[in-house]
Amino acid sequence: MKKLTDLLEKIQYKCVQGTLDKEITSVVSDSRKAEEGSLFICIKGAVSDGHRYAGDVVKRGADVLVVQDPVEVPENVTVIQVEDSRYAMAYISAAWFDYPAEKLKTVGITGTKGKTTTTYLVKSILENAGHKTGLIGTIEAIIGDRRIPAANTTPESYLVQQYFAEMVKEGCDSVVMEVSSQGLMLHRTAGFIFDIGIFTNIEPDHIGPNEHKDFEDYLHCKSLLFQQCKTGIFNGDDQHLEKILEGHTCQVETFGFSEKADLRAENTRLVTGKGTLGIAYDVRGLMNFPVEIDLPGKFSVYNSLTAVAVCRHFGVTEENIQKALKNAKVKGRIEMVKVSDEFTLMIDYAHNAMSLESLLTTLKEYNPNRLVCLFGCGGNRSKLRRYEMGEVSGKLANLTIITSDNPRDEEPQAIIDDIKTGIGRTDGKYVEIIDRKEAIAYAIHHGQPGDIIVLAGKGHEDYQEIRGKKYPMDERVLIHEILEEDKKNK
Repeated sequence: MKKLTDLLEKIQYKCVQGTLDKEITSVVSDSRKAEEGSLFICIKGAVSDGHRYAGDVVKRGADVLVVQDPVEVPENVTVIQVEDSRYAMAYISAAWFDYPAEKLKTVGITGTKGKTTTTYLVKSILENAGHKTGLIGTIEAIIGDRRIPAANTTPESYLVQQYFAEMVKEGCDSVVMEVSSQGLMLHRTAGFIFDIGIFTNIEPDHIGPNEHKDFEDYLHCKSLLFQQCKTGIFNGDDQHLEKILEGHTCQVETFGFSEKADLRAENTRLVTGKGTLGIAYDVRGLMNFPVEIDLPGKFSVYNSLTAVAVCRHFGVTEENIQKALKNAKVKGRIEMVKVSDEFTLMIDYAHNAMSLESLLTTLKEYNPNRLVCLFGCGGNRSKLRRYEMGEVSGKLANLTIITSDNPRDEEPQAIIDDIKTGIGRTDGKYVEIIDRKEAIAYAIHHGQPGDIIVLAGKGHEDYQEIRGKKYPMDERVLIHEILEEDKKNK
């Protein structure tokens, strides 16, 4: 139980009806969860408007409503009017959970690409150095030993605060989280100040009816993080850096390849091992030491350099950073799975043309004997994506294995035919195998020395969605089954 006045202490509001002298038993924004003594926050969403449920929640026993539009409810119900109920929800939630962010060192990462990998790299380095670190991101939230699958990259503010409170209870001293432009736009991370904010990069993305109206809006929303953190760490090589810095209130640090960057990567070199690919470079500037990671490509330099920049603020030693980066793995992000010393096999989440092109271009730099790309496309989604991904793979891979992804309500063969239309614009070779396990088995059994094989599109997902139902399907499990079956058949 909390006093209403304590929950409202950090927001501007007007009490338009009822008394402020109330005890609150729960804070909710979902009308179905309202009960006796609840404070209900009326949120205007893209699909529904919480103000419409004011009468329902009062019947369920809620006796305080936080609104941004007028509502008609009985006189004994307290109505608190605010300018923006989402913004108010963030502060009310922080107060409800006793401001847990103040008991943690908070790191927020925003950018078009690299957020997920960087959060795991930061967590890995910090834990290697003896910190207990929570994580909130696209794949999951991690609190101690618990892993909670994610619905949004950045959850609603109430859930963010709840996770923080649970992390404090678990003994965490720090948290690293992905902060999406949507999350910033919808005030999901309001209510506290990040110790460190990070900007990885920005490219046109998430522009559409339910997201950002244009690139300017997308840029602006990303930049909001830097009015909400103490120290900002920025990719100094990004051409939109000045725009992102507009209105910032934080101390500024930069990283990148540029000589002007505070933390630089120099002397980059590709590394190949038995069934592995990696990259090595020298960290220069604010810290000076060599680094080697088992993740390929230039973007892996950016991701790991960002992690180094963050961990410097935690006083992590060079030795701890080197050790953690060498062992870091991120599920479904250029995740190498050892099946042979002769060739390299990896799983990656690349599920659109832009990410697939970036990945395949990076892997070609390693001069493989053949680059083999296995992928499918999701059903009930744009056909254009299928043509584009087909064309990218046809152009860059020596062999494309077209298979099934999440067909949803479509016929897998129809999706494959669309991908073939894209490949048809190139002279790329392909085979089609609808069943994904069979397709992966084909890739492994036909692997040649020096090949790089990419299983693209599923990444961290451990299911396949067919006609409204999710069936278990984890590519790591499929690979293990294939190798076990091979052993038996020898």
